[in-house]
Amino acid sequence: MERMHRTMAETPVSGDPDRDFAALMMPHHEGAIDMARLQLLHGKDPVLRRLAQEIIIEQQAEIELMRQWLAKPER
Repeated sequence: MERMHRTMAETPVSGDPDRDFAALMMPHHEGAIDMARLQLLHGKDPVLRRLAQEIIIEQQAEIELMRQWLAKPER
């Protein structure tokens, strides 16, 4: 959580709402992935473990989509 908040606070804001959304959501999603990994390491409940697995897969895909969007030359 601390890493996520620190990274979000250190991310420069451009004033472009689309760019800022993508740039700030990536560390937010990375924080969710970190929490989901901890659940898989230590959690016992099968429903929450399944949710954690889904979060990892979905959030990684969304991070990649945002990275690609930010890397477009017209951005």
